[in-house]
Amino acid sequence: VDGRELERRRSSPFHPLRASSHKMRHKLLILFTFFAVSGCATPQTRLERGLISAGLSPKLSTCMADRMIDKLSLLQLKRLSSLSNFKDERLREMTMDRFLYNIRSLEDPEILSITTKAGLSCTILR
Repeated sequence: VDGRELERRRSSPFHPLRASSHKMRHKLLILFTFFAVSGCATPQTRLERGLISAGLSPKLSTCMADRMIDKLSLLQLKRLSSLSNFKDERLREMTMDRFLYNIRSLEDPEILSITTKAGLSCTILR
Protein backbone atom coordinates (compact mmCIF):
# COMPACT_ATOMS: atom_id res chain seq x y z
CA VAL A 1 0.00 0.00 0.00
CA ASP A 2 1.48 3.33 -1.06
CA GLY A 3 1.31 6.73 0.70
CA ARG A 4 -1.68 7.94 -1.30
CA GLU A 5 -3.70 4.89 -0.41
CA LEU A 6 -2.93 5.31 3.31
CA GLU A 7 -3.92 8.97 3.20
CA ARG A 8 -7.16 8.14 1.38
CA ARG A 9 -8.03 5.52 4.00
CA ARG A 10 -7.27 7.87 6.92
CA SER A 11 -9.38 10.65 5.46
CA SER A 12 -12.36 8.35 5.00
CA PRO A 13 -15.23 9.05 7.41
CA PHE A 14 -15.41 5.29 8.00
CA HIS A 15 -11.85 5.02 9.30
CA PRO A 16 -12.08 3.88 12.98
CA LEU A 17 -9.87 6.67 14.33
CA ARG A 18 -11.64 9.29 12.27
CA ALA A 19 -15.12 8.10 13.37
CA SER A 20 -14.26 8.13 17.08
CA SER A 21 -12.61 11.54 16.72
CA HIS A 22 -15.74 12.86 15.02
CA LYS A 23 -17.97 11.46 17.79
CA MET A 24 -15.75 12.97 20.44
CA ARG A 25 -15.80 16.39 18.76
CA HIS A 26 -19.59 16.19 18.49
CA LYS A 27 -19.93 15.38 22.20
CA LEU A 28 -17.56 18.18 23.15
CA LEU A 29 -19.48 20.62 20.98
CA ILE A 30 -22.75 19.66 22.66
CA LEU A 31 -21.18 19.97 26.11
CA PHE A 32 -19.61 23.34 25.29
CA THR A 33 -22.92 24.64 23.92
CA PHE A 34 -24.76 23.49 27.04
CA PHE A 35 -22.33 25.23 29.39
CA ALA A 36 -22.20 28.37 27.26
CA VAL A 37 -25.99 28.70 27.19
CA SER A 38 -26.45 27.93 30.87
CA GLY A 39 -23.69 30.35 31.82
CA CYS A 40 -25.20 33.27 29.92
CA ALA A 41 -28.39 33.48 31.95
CA THR A 42 -26.89 32.77 35.35
CA PRO A 43 -25.48 36.18 36.39
CA GLN A 44 -28.71 38.07 35.70
CA THR A 45 -30.82 35.43 37.41
CA ARG A 46 -28.50 35.46 40.41
CA LEU A 47 -28.62 39.24 40.53
CA GLU A 48 -32.43 39.26 40.44
CA ARG A 49 -32.63 36.62 43.17
CA GLY A 50 -30.04 38.49 45.24
CA LEU A 51 -32.00 41.73 45.01
CA ILE A 52 -35.20 39.92 45.98
CA SER A 53 -33.54 38.19 48.92
CA ALA A 54 -32.08 41.54 49.97
CA GLY A 55 -35.64 42.79 50.41
CA LEU A 56 -36.68 44.43 47.13
CA SER A 57 -39.89 43.50 45.36
CA PRO A 58 -39.64 41.00 42.49
CA LYS A 59 -40.82 43.59 39.95
CA LEU A 60 -38.27 46.18 41.08
CA SER A 61 -35.52 43.53 41.26
CA THR A 62 -36.14 42.39 37.69
CA CYS A 63 -36.12 45.96 36.39
CA MET A 64 -32.94 46.83 38.26
CA ALA A 65 -31.14 43.64 37.23
CA ASP A 66 -31.90 44.40 33.57
CA ARG A 67 -30.23 47.79 33.93
CA MET A 68 -27.29 46.68 36.07
CA ILE A 69 -26.14 43.39 34.59
CA ASP A 70 -24.04 44.78 31.75
CA LYS A 71 -22.50 47.56 33.82
CA LEU A 72 -21.06 45.57 36.72
CA SER A 73 -18.12 43.16 36.67
CA LEU A 74 -18.48 39.58 37.84
CA LEU A 75 -16.58 40.46 41.01
CA GLN A 76 -18.98 43.32 41.72
CA LEU A 77 -21.96 41.05 41.09
CA LYS A 78 -20.50 38.55 43.53
CA ARG A 79 -20.09 41.29 46.14
CA LEU A 80 -23.71 42.31 45.61
CA SER A 81 -24.82 38.76 46.31
CA SER A 82 -23.57 39.21 49.88
CA LEU A 83 -26.52 41.55 50.43
CA SER A 84 -28.78 38.56 50.94
CA ASN A 85 -27.44 38.68 54.51
CA PHE A 86 -29.73 41.67 55.08
CA LYS A 87 -32.89 39.66 54.43
CA ASP A 88 -33.48 39.16 58.15
CA GLU A 89 -34.05 42.87 58.67
CA ARG A 90 -36.98 43.15 56.29
CA LEU A 91 -40.41 43.04 57.82
CA ARG A 92 -42.25 43.42 54.54
CA GLU A 93 -40.33 44.93 51.66
CA MET A 94 -37.28 47.06 52.15
CA THR A 95 -37.43 50.69 51.11
CA MET A 96 -35.06 51.89 48.40
CA ASP A 97 -33.42 54.21 50.95
CA ARG A 98 -32.62 51.33 53.30
CA PHE A 99 -31.42 49.19 50.40
CA LEU A 100 -29.02 51.92 49.22
CA TYR A 101 -27.78 52.27 52.79
CA ASN A 102 -26.88 48.58 52.67
CA ILE A 103 -25.21 49.01 49.27
CA ARG A 104 -22.98 51.73 50.74
CA SER A 105 -21.65 49.18 53.22
CA LEU A 106 -19.94 47.41 50.29
CA GLU A 107 -17.71 50.50 49.94
CA ASP A 108 -17.64 50.36 46.13
CA PRO A 109 -18.60 53.71 44.56
CA GLU A 110 -19.28 52.13 41.16
CA ILE A 111 -21.73 49.60 42.61
CA LEU A 112 -23.43 52.40 44.54
CA SER A 113 -23.67 54.63 41.46
CA ILE A 114 -25.01 51.95 39.12
CA THR A 115 -27.44 50.60 41.72
CA THR A 116 -28.72 54.09 42.58
CA LYS A 117 -29.32 54.95 38.91
CA ALA A 118 -31.09 51.64 38.29
CA GLY A 119 -33.18 52.03 41.43
CA LEU A 120 -34.25 55.57 40.57
CA SER A 121 -35.07 54.65 36.96
CA CYS A 122 -37.11 51.64 37.96
CA THR A 123 -38.90 53.45 40.78
CA ILE A 124 -39.92 56.25 38.40
CA LEU A 125 -41.13 53.74 35.79
CA ARG A 126 -43.38 51.95 38.29
